[in-house]
Amino acid sequence: MSTPSLAEFERTRDILRGIVRQTPMESSTYLSASLGQPVYLKCENLQRTGSYKLRGAYRLLSALSVDARARGVVAASAGNHAQGVAYAARELGIRATIFMPVGVALPKLEATHSYGAEVVLHGDNFGDTAAAAADFARSTGAVIIPPFDHLDIIAGQGTIGLEILEQVPNVTTVVIPIGGGGLIAGVASVMKQRAAQLGRTIHIVGVQAANASPFVASLAAGSPQQVAVVPTIADGIAVYRPGDITFPLVQEFVDQIVTVSEDDIARALLVLLERAKLVVEPAGAVSVAAIMTGQVRSDGPVVALLSGGNIDPLLMQRVVAHGLAASDRYLTITIGLPDRPGQLARISELLSGANANVVEVLHTRHGSKLQISEVELQLSVETRGPEHRAEVVHTLRRAGYEPVIIGE
Repeated sequence: MSTPSLAEFERTRDILRGIVRQTPMESSTYLSASLGQPVYLKCENLQRTGSYKLRGAYRLLSALSVDARARGVVAASAGNHAQGVAYAARELGIRATIFMPVGVALPKLEATHSYGAEVVLHGDNFGDTAAAAADFARSTGAVIIPPFDHLDIIAGQGTIGLEILEQVPNVTTVVIPIGGGGLIAGVASVMKQRAAQLGRTIHIVGVQAANASPFVASLAAGSPQQVAVVPTIADGIAVYRPGDITFPLVQEFVDQIVTVSEDDIARALLVLLERAKLVVEPAGAVSVAAIMTGQVRSDGPVVALLSGGNIDPLLMQRVVAHGLAASDRYLTITIGLPDRPGQLARISELLSGANANVVEVLHTRHGSKLQISEVELQLSVETRGPEHRAEVVHTLRRAGYEPVIIGE
């Protein structure tokens, strides 16, 4: 299998000109201080359609023959790929049919509709959705547009690497989310080829969610392996198996692959919101999670690629709450109390004295472990971090109460 050449990446960039944005590169003082090297954020979350996927989709659709364009295109996707294909098809005047799972987030469904695609909701899981799209292609002659495993897709995604080299010419390490491998295969290919021309090295780090990490097992085995995928908030990179085309490119050009937990991802998303003022979906935040967990080392400037920003507001609400808890900034406790007047006021006084803000209170007499003369109080409290969290608990215990921390 041939690797796209530098000339091919440059030609692809010309094809994409006027369609995709050259997304901004933002510096991060917070992450730079943590790593001890300058850290920059490549903001593909600010790309048209909200992710890098438009680059590969447009490149592939633009290469279709007149006959293929007349037959239309079809794709299966729960989000970013759907929007990229729909937008590209609209710009090229091609009819697009997108199959999406029945439970797809409403913002992603509406965005795909808004770009002019016909959306078909089918299946409770992505496997069923993809099978329905394949059946549609066989019966209608529509061209299937794969999400990552195609050289044109890889060439399109690789144009991000050209932009990174222009925006941070002295970059030494690039950290990239991995799903099926199309993004990292393209970016790593172009950057390694250009680095070789310049007589220097660039270290490429790939990041997968720990709950969905087929590249780890596949690289160990030396060939693409299918793994079980546990549900993850980073659904945009939750794949069962690397691509047959992307895998050898990752083998050749990627130096290191690490994984991050659900808590790591939630903390990274929270940092991006608070410190960088950027809305990033969980899959797009795994690169920052890898830096925050100390799995990235560099002797020079680092670029973390933020691959997308399409997050359902309801999911964001849950992830932010999870991130606060994972960062020890949100504490939920239960306390058994005597059922007599003044107890709730006493607890409130103690928490106020510890400078803890109560955000939710549940007071109940109904519990299987409660005595007739007891009540249970459940409190959710905002704290400033691990030390303040410990101080709040210690304050209650010093006053004679026995708080039980939920989640421990």
